[in-house]
Amino acid sequence: MKSLFHLALHVTDLETTRRFYGDVLGCVEGRSTDSWVDFDFFGHQLSLHLGKPFDITRTGKVGDHLVMMPHFGAVLRLDDWLALAERLEKAGIAFDIPPVIRFKDEPGEQRTMFFFDPSGNPIEIKGFKDFDSVFAA
Repeated sequence: MKSLFHLALHVTDLETTRRFYGDVLGCVEGRSTDSWVDFDFFGHQLSLHLGKPFDITRTGKVGDHLVMMPHFGAVLRLDDWLALAERLEKAGIAFDIPPVIRFKDEPGEQRTMFFFDPSGNPIEIKGFKDFDSVFAA
């Protein structure tokens, strides 16, 4: 089954949110009101509403990293991931975990990077050479 994923999160300011998701990440803005804005987040619907973001903790043990929980993100083809990593570096984004290879030469080898949106929501973007290995065990 093919489907789109929908995620709704709180953000603290819509204008900085629009600049970050639209200008920095390159997501296309969809519908909006004075209290929320939708984005096409790499093919999925992301709705960002004014409010208090989730509390986060560094409790997710993945490979050699302790990652922020909860977090969200996208899985991209490697070429797209590399282009986005370069775009984020040029934009001066402060990475929580800079672009790195995780699980090298193991099933599920991937590139990953973690950063925060302006409201402090943690985002992970993964890159795979082959989408058939996304769920490899």
